[in-house]
Amino acid sequence: MGSHLLEGSSDATEGHDDEDEIYEGEYQGIPSAGDRKQKEGQVAVGQPMSDATRDRKGLEQEREADEEELAQQYELIIQECGHGRFQWQLFLVLGLALMSDGVEVFVVGFVLPSAETDMCVPDSRSGWLGSVVYVGMMVGAFFWGGMSDKVGRRQCLLICMSTNGFFAFLSSFVQGYGLFLLCRLVAGFGIGGAVPIVFSFFAEVLSREKRGEHLSWLCMFWMIGEIYASAMAWAIIPHYGWSFSMGSAYQFHSWRVFVVVCALPCVCAVVALTFMPESPRFYLEVGKHDEAWMILKQIHDTNMRARGQPEKVFTVSVCFCCVLSWLGFLMLKECISPLVILISINPYDCRYYGLSVWFPDVIKHLQADDYASKVKLHNNERIEDFTFNFTLENQIHKNSLFINDRFINMKLRSVTFIDSTFRNCHFDDVTSVGSFFRNCTFIDAFFFNTDIDESKLIDGTELINSTFTHNKKGCQMTFDDDYSAYWVYFINFLGTLAVLPGNIVSALLMDKIGRLSMLGGSMVLSGISCFFLWFGTSESMMIFMLCLYNGLSISAWNSLDVITTESFPTGRRGTGFGFCNALCKLAAVLGNLIFGSLVGITKAIPILMASSVLVGGGLVALRLPDTKSNVLM
Repeated sequence: MGSHLLEGSSDATEGHDDEDEIYEGEYQGIPSAGDRKQKEGQVAVGQPMSDATRDRKGLEQEREADEEELAQQYELIIQECGHGRFQWQLFLVLGLALMSDGVEVFVVGFVLPSAETDMCVPDSRSGWLGSVVYVGMMVGAFFWGGMSDKVGRRQCLLICMSTNGFFAFLSSFVQGYGLFLLCRLVAGFGIGGAVPIVFSFFAEVLSREKRGEHLSWLCMFWMIGEIYASAMAWAIIPHYGWSFSMGSAYQFHSWRVFVVVCALPCVCAVVALTFMPESPRFYLEVGKHDEAWMILKQIHDTNMRARGQPEKVFTVSVCFCCVLSWLGFLMLKECISPLVILISINPYDCRYYGLSVWFPDVIKHLQADDYASKVKLHNNERIEDFTFNFTLENQIHKNSLFINDRFINMKLRSVTFIDSTFRNCHFDDVTSVGSFFRNCTFIDAFFFNTDIDESKLIDGTELINSTFTHNKKGCQMTFDDDYSAYWVYFINFLGTLAVLPGNIVSALLMDKIGRLSMLGGSMVLSGISCFFLWFGTSESMMIFMLCLYNGLSISAWNSLDVITTESFPTGRRGTGFGFCNALCKLAAVLGNLIFGSLVGITKAIPILMASSVLVGGGLVALRLPDTKSNVLM
């Protein structure tokens, strides 16, 4: 194939016009068909099979050498362009897209209880929202990652982010749970492409010495998305007064306001992305060399102007033969080794997402146990001609008799009536949250503007000559004086904020101690911290361990993102990253199912499973190829 040259240089010029600031190319031509046939004939005609095999191996080695040469020369061009304003602009734009992914993951957990309550979802369908969003993200990661290798990084990111923004916004207005699930599924499908495309895109405009550090800084936007979602949930959802209704058919409660607010980063990312160019490395991959060099010139000139340096002409000479040899489809064996090892440590994602679900649920379970321990018991009471116009909370009334009593403009919160009788009682404007009537009897009772229906009248409750008028539509939500709402969101906010030190450390040390050391060390330390959850018996201890675990584990996430980006060639980078990220979301679904089912039953299984897999995954991670000194192929 001969020697093939791809050079990037910048020569200072004086007194040239804007028209002179154009891309200059020297095209060396494409090898003729006769030349190719002659070389092929040396292998195919008149040679023994063993010689042909050796020649094919030689051609393969030469092709790989050409690809390595082009990658090295592209690296020199990126270094010549410098690291400056262009990379920081792209950093912020792609950061907004990555932030949207982090927001989407946590919107599910924060919205789940409110949405299912507001839409009167029975327990049999409860939990579908958490799983269906991850399924959408799983499919989206694989689909958009592969599409980005064919259509382009910027184009696919624009489409998938627009899809997410539109359907996330739409989901805040739909009333039916089935339609809400569909909107969140499609929104998840859209945002699923963010991670594989964002890291592939940004890595392709970074030089080797900047790549590990700045990809790690980019990871911080995922944490910023978590903080944003936690803070907004804390500030918005508990405020039940932030709502409006249009008649009895349409309700827009505070959690819907939260969903709208969480769609804003995605909208901002779409707007900002329209002002950014395509990845020049992708254009080279698909043969659009003119467009590639013009974007490289834009990167070069943007950075030079920002530094106040003289205008320069960006000159590139390129041999088509080298480009064409690089553009050939890479053999599967070039991707299979890193892919297998990355898949082998993917159970880490299951444990991470599983523990992310398990931690808040365990804290809620501890709160529920503490709340239940404070329940007030009332047995064999008789209340006659009394008006209840205040809130009853956390009470159990058993074998009680209510005669000629009035329940007016009041709330029943976590109140259970068992084997009780209500005779000639009047219920007016009553809201019952978490309250039930078990095996009770209502005689000559009148219900006006209440949410008491058959779902609250259970276990053989009997109605005799009783009337229901103007029942409240939908499930009534209230966060008034709900101590757990603020507290749970605040705990998530603290857990997310604890990631900040780990993000900073991983960014500063990624290129100093190496990707593999960071990945393995973080996973092992996370496993050890997870094991000490065994000794967490109080809410404060669990919160501390949550913060410690999040702070230690984030370095593994960042390292894994950098290694995945650097392990695949340009023509397969989006596909490979998307496939690994799809497995990550599959692990999220499994983590939700496995760990969620164990809340309140046992903590031994989640702790032992997570600890062993984290430590084992850290050891397996050491088998990954070291990509620190590699140029992007």
